[in-house]
Amino acid sequence: MGYKTDMKILYIMFDQLRFDYLSCAGHPTMHTPNIDRIAAKGVRFTNAYTQSPVCGAARMSAYTGRYVSSHGAQWNGYPLRVGEVTLGDHLRDAGVGCWLIGKTHMKADAAGMARLGLAPDSVIGARQAECGFDVWCRDDGLWAEGPDGRYDQKRSPYNEYLKSKGYGGNNPWADFANAATDGDDVASGWFMKNANQPANIDEPDSETPWLTTEAIKFMEATDGPYCVHISYIKPHWPYIVPAPYHDMYGPGDILPPVRDPSELDDPHPVYAAFTQGRVGQTFSKDHVRDTVIPAYMGLIKQCDDQMGRLLDYLDQSGQADDTMIILTSDHGDYLGDHWMGEKDLFHAPSVKVPLIIYDPRTSADATRGTTCDALVEAIDVTATIIDASGQTVPHHVVEGRSLMDYVEGRTPKAPRDYVISEYDYSSHPVGARLGLAPKDARLFMVATQDWKLVHCEGGLPPMLYDLRNDPDELRDLGRDPAYADVRAQMYEHLHAWGLRMSQRVTLSDDDIAAKQAGRKTGVMIGVFEEDDVPADETVCYRVKTPPRS
Repeated sequence: MGYKTDMKILYIMFDQLRFDYLSCAGHPTMHTPNIDRIAAKGVRFTNAYTQSPVCGAARMSAYTGRYVSSHGAQWNGYPLRVGEVTLGDHLRDAGVGCWLIGKTHMKADAAGMARLGLAPDSVIGARQAECGFDVWCRDDGLWAEGPDGRYDQKRSPYNEYLKSKGYGGNNPWADFANAATDGDDVASGWFMKNANQPANIDEPDSETPWLTTEAIKFMEATDGPYCVHISYIKPHWPYIVPAPYHDMYGPGDILPPVRDPSELDDPHPVYAAFTQGRVGQTFSKDHVRDTVIPAYMGLIKQCDDQMGRLLDYLDQSGQADDTMIILTSDHGDYLGDHWMGEKDLFHAPSVKVPLIIYDPRTSADATRGTTCDALVEAIDVTATIIDASGQTVPHHVVEGRSLMDYVEGRTPKAPRDYVISEYDYSSHPVGARLGLAPKDARLFMVATQDWKLVHCEGGLPPMLYDLRNDPDELRDLGRDPAYADVRAQMYEHLHAWGLRMSQRVTLSDDDIAAKQAGRKTGVMIGVFEEDDVPADETVCYRVKTPPRS
């Protein structure tokens, strides 16, 4: 396709950014002119789905290009098994660097590395421990601590930065970047009542500008070709943002919640358990939404302004014409829709993600500023980056499909008929609350353009939504006898996906074809007489008996 071998790729991921909280996506009060700048130069995908509505599992799918049940790291803190092939492995095979700036939420398979004798401080060991990336700066951005210690035991480059700037204490992330003040006391961002207060930090020192600065430093110091994953922690909670962003939005900018009392009338047991939990109960209150959502919007606005910094740097440094930009999120945020908070289930606010691809090459000129309504998945980004780097996507390993056909204005040979997302909630309190064994606390979503079905293990009924006639997903038809045929059709899709070839990752179809062609190695199975096979295949056996010593 005439791809430039020196092209750079910025793979930008925001954490917990909803697909519909962008002005280019139609939000009437959330203004994101810089993300809109990227969309105006590229393709915005309107039906992009994450592979899991929880950070760790979603990101491991994004970095491997494989479904959650294929790579096995199914929840936060579940190690990605040693040897799983990642985006960095694929790119380095073609001489393309693959770097990390920010978050991965990856937990290393320390036991597997020890079993194989991989030292964490070796090049190979470090890449195994960092999800295949070479690390410019890793900071997962969640430095909570409690009576049992810290949530994250790794070092925090961001905390080190804050200390170098004079912010005191052992954990300035918690005391300044994610807290306001109440007199002489810390007003923690963990308490959402403080979301309307300004974080007690100079705005340039807050997380999002700090990470952008690190990204610019990287681009100043590094020559292409490379892919750099710029992975922001925001607008993920804690919902608190420094001035001037803390009061840019108010209750008047908040859209009404997408929910209806009928959703709580004989609800599905899994859905009911999530709505009845603390997060669901909290976000069902209007005053909570009025306090939190303006801060969430302020965090997004700050993210958008930092995209402006990146775009301006690319323009001023002359790199805009040879830098591809892919912008997405790992999952969304309910924010009170469907009587839910967090992400956890498969309504659109949680499972759909923003996805914009800008390719500077002339081959993408025909699609600039367009939208694409095709069904696509987060793992397709992995395949797209491999393809855009001039390589053949190894489909026996990468389960995603390249989106370059869409980017370059072609009709794909095999567009998706359905998309898949999975959720293992066995480590979530809901699993125990429902009395489910870990193997049964699992959900599988399959969605087409018209329907969305959620299969629930453990003998529980499915959920079903009519996306054409009920686009807000307010009526669960999973137990309605009138839709038995629809459920059967959706289960056929799920069955076909379940039968996919997902674990034969050491041999490609081309390798199999070569084996089928056969090699003349002298193995004679089912041969009765010499003349039953061509003479050249048995020439090693048509000899005189050699003498014995």
